[in-house]
Amino acid sequence: MTTKRAVTRDPLHGKAGPFPGFVRALRVARLAAFALAGLFPLLGLVESASAQDARLREGDQLEIRIGGVPSEEIMQIAGSYTVDGQGFVNLPHVGKIKAVGTSQSELQTAIENAYRSQQIYTNPQITVTVPNMARFVNVGGAVRSPTRVPFTADLTVLGAITAAGGFTDYADQGKVKLLRGGEVTVINIKDVRKNPDKDVKVKPGDKIEVSQSFF
Repeated sequence: MTTKRAVTRDPLHGKAGPFPGFVRALRVARLAAFALAGLFPLLGLVESASAQDARLREGDQLEIRIGGVPSEEIMQIAGSYTVDGQGFVNLPHVGKIKAVGTSQSELQTAIENAYRSQQIYTNPQITVTVPNMARFVNVGGAVRSPTRVPFTADLTVLGAITAAGGFTDYADQGKVKLLRGGEVTVINIKDVRKNPDKDVKVKPGDKIEVSQSFF
């Protein structure tokens, strides 16, 4: 007597096969992969939009680019700028533009309007970006947890060191280096503890390096 083997069918497509569960799982996995592939670019757009909506603060470092103007004019304007202590950026031809409290897109519009209203350029196209590193203060050397500390307007050198776990047992608290641009300032934290007014406020992009004591 001949025994017939039961043949199962794929419920999705009705095709016969010995492993319909495996095939179905494989199809589901492929669909999930395609869905994720489409989701990742959207996540990038959300992150970019979030960065665009961030409000600018004193000390923020900006990259400003311009288009729609004569090529010889581009290099005069394009470059790195810092939001000053009064909350402005100082641009060629139009002077100071209010930046603190605005978003990147709002500042772009304000700069474009300034160039138009003063009849410098008829159709300027401004792009403002904030480099990722500009929102942090880097703390390294003889601290317990070298890290990037998120910048806040009231952050000081001692506060940043505390956020990095504090000094190690071998730290030279009398020789803490604050690196800002091309300048280096040496700060004695022992003096700061005695007189908190000597503590120095940091700016976005600053680096703090704590020296190690050999004695």
